[in-house]
Amino acid sequence: MRIQLLPDQLISQIAAGEVVERPASALKELLENSLDAGSSDIQVALQQGGIKQIRVADNGAGVAKEDLQLALTRHATSKIASLEDLESVASLGFRGEALASIASISRTQLLSRQADAKHAWRIASEGSDVSVIEPAALDVGTVIEVSDLYFNTPARRKFLKTEGTEFGHCEEVFNRIALSRPDVALMLQHNGRALSRYAVSQPERRFAEVLGSEFAAESISLDESAAGLRLWGMAAKPTFNRNSRDTQYVYVNGRFVRDKLIAHAIRQAYQDVLHHDRHPAFVLFLELDPTLVDVNVHPAKTEVRFRDAQAMHRFIFHSLNKALASPTGASSAVTASQAGYNPFAQQPSSTPYPTYQSQINLRAGEPTGFYDTMFGTRASDATGGSASQLQYASPVCYAPEFEAESTLNQPQHSGEEYPLGFAVAQIHGVYVLAQNTQGLIVVDMHAAHERIMYEKLKNALDSKSVPMQPLLLPVSFNADKLEVATVQEALSANDDSLQQLGFDIAVLSPTTLAVRAVPTMLQSADVVELARDVLRDLREYGASRALTERRNELLGTMACHAAVRANRSLTIPEMNALLRDMEATERSGQCNHGRPTWFQVSMNDLDKMFMRGK
Repeated sequence: MRIQLLPDQLISQIAAGEVVERPASALKELLENSLDAGSSDIQVALQQGGIKQIRVADNGAGVAKEDLQLALTRHATSKIASLEDLESVASLGFRGEALASIASISRTQLLSRQADAKHAWRIASEGSDVSVIEPAALDVGTVIEVSDLYFNTPARRKFLKTEGTEFGHCEEVFNRIALSRPDVALMLQHNGRALSRYAVSQPERRFAEVLGSEFAAESISLDESAAGLRLWGMAAKPTFNRNSRDTQYVYVNGRFVRDKLIAHAIRQAYQDVLHHDRHPAFVLFLELDPTLVDVNVHPAKTEVRFRDAQAMHRFIFHSLNKALASPTGASSAVTASQAGYNPFAQQPSSTPYPTYQSQINLRAGEPTGFYDTMFGTRASDATGGSASQLQYASPVCYAPEFEAESTLNQPQHSGEEYPLGFAVAQIHGVYVLAQNTQGLIVVDMHAAHERIMYEKLKNALDSKSVPMQPLLLPVSFNADKLEVATVQEALSANDDSLQQLGFDIAVLSPTTLAVRAVPTMLQSADVVELARDVLRDLREYGASRALTERRNELLGTMACHAAVRANRSLTIPEMNALLRDMEATERSGQCNHGRPTWFQVSMNDLDKMFMRGK
C-alpha cells in the first residue's frame, strides 16, 4: 500500500483516542480549562454518567469571538507559544489538543463571553462539521456542552461501561479537582440531581468534605520547605490504613499525577509503621520551579519527569518521615530549610529502623474454638487423638525429669507419616514451633495458612463448587458509586462471577451494599473488606479477565483475607491442624508471594549453636 496523508478528521479521532478514553477523561480536560481561565465558580452537570452529555459552566475569563474557531482546532492554544514556555509551563493544559479531540468525537457546543464583550458568542460542531459563530446570551464566563460522546465512532462507544460505572469515574475526576482547589466553588449534578456542592474553604475543610471527617480526624498536617521545594497537605496516621490505594492523591504544581518515584518515597516513609499489604491515605501537594519538572510526558498529563529525581525522592521521604515520626502526630514548627536540610546535596540513603521489644509468650493459649471455623475438623484429629490429648505437646527438652511428661497422652506416629512433626509452642503470635524426628520446625503461620486457603480456593473454583455460606444477618456497608455499579452491572447482565466466587451481594440503595453470603471457607474473614477487594478486582479487570488471566491474583487476595492473622493465639490442636494441612497441600513450602512458609533446624544445627560435644 502506498504511503498517504491521513484526513484531518481521522487524525483528530486518533488523537482523541489518546486523550479521551472515557467521559471522565473529557471532564478532566474541560475542568482544567476552566481552572486555567481563572474561574472561581464551576458547575458540572452530567447526563447518563457523562455518556449522553457533559456540561461545564464557569465564570472564568472567557474566549474572544475571534478565537472560538481556533478553540476547536488542533494544536491551537493560548497557554504556550515557544519551547521556553513548554519547559516552564505552569498551566494545567498546554497541548491544544483536548478540546479539538473531544469535538471530533461528539456534538459540542461552546458559549463564551469576556468581561468587555456586549454579549456572548456561540459555536457548535458535530464531528468535523463546524457551525458559524453566532450571538448568544450568557454572563461572563464559558459554558461547554459535550453530547453523545463517540456518536461517530461506535466501536469506541462499545467499550464504555454502564452509566453507574462511568459516573463513578467522572465523580473521581471531580473530587480530584475539588481537592486541588479549595479556593474554587464547585457543584456536581447527575441526571438533574445535585450530588456535591463545595463552597470556597480552607484546605483542611475541603479535604474533610471530599474524603470524609474520619480521614481528617485521623490525619496529620505537614508543611515542609527546603531549597525551593515545598511539600504540604495531610497524611493519614498509620492506624488509618486502607486495603487499596483509593485514598491517595498527589499533586505536582497543582496537577494530579501518578508518579512511581513519589509513590516509592511515600511507601518508604510509611514502611516502618505500616504492614506491607496495607496502604496509607494522603493528599499531598509538591510545589517547585516548573523548570525542574517535565509535564510533557504523556497526553493525559498524569505523568511527570523530574530533572533531579534523587533530590525529589529525598525531599519527599524526609518531609513525610519527619511528620510521621513526630510524637504528637503534628508537623514540626521548624521547617526543613530552617534546619539546614538540602535535598540536592548528597544524603545518607539508610533509614533508621526502630527496635521493638516485647515479652515472649510461649504458652499455646487457651482453647478459643477458633479452629472449629478455621480448620474444620482437622484440629481434633490432627494427630489422631482428641483435642484434650493434643494439649500435651512434647517439649523440646532432654532432661530426664521431663521424660514422663513428654510422652503423657502423646500419640506416637512415625516421622514419615507426619514430616512436619507436632507443635510445641507459638512465638509472638507469628511463628509456630514444632518438633519432628530431625529437630525443630519453624512455621510462619499466616504465610502457611494463606497458601492452604489459596490452593483450596483454586481447586473449588476449578471444579465450579465454591461452597457458599449464607450469613445469619446480612452485613451492609456504605459503598462508593463504583462498587455499587460493579454489583449492578453483574446483576443486570446476568453475570454469575460473584456466585462463582461464592458471594451473594445485593444493592440496598445507591450508597449501600449488603453481603448476604460468602465462601464457606472464608466465613471468618472481615466480610466488608473482603467484599471491597473482590469488587475492586472485578471492576478494574472485568469479570472475564478476573476469572481467567487474573484468577490467581484474585484468589490470592481472598486467601489473604481468610488466613489466620499475626498475633492470633492458637491452641496446640490448632497448630497441629495447620501442620497437617500443610503436609496435604501442594506448594505449601512457599506462600502465594514466594516467601518460605517453614524452616527445618536439625538437631546437629542446634547442637552446634550451643557447642554441645565440644
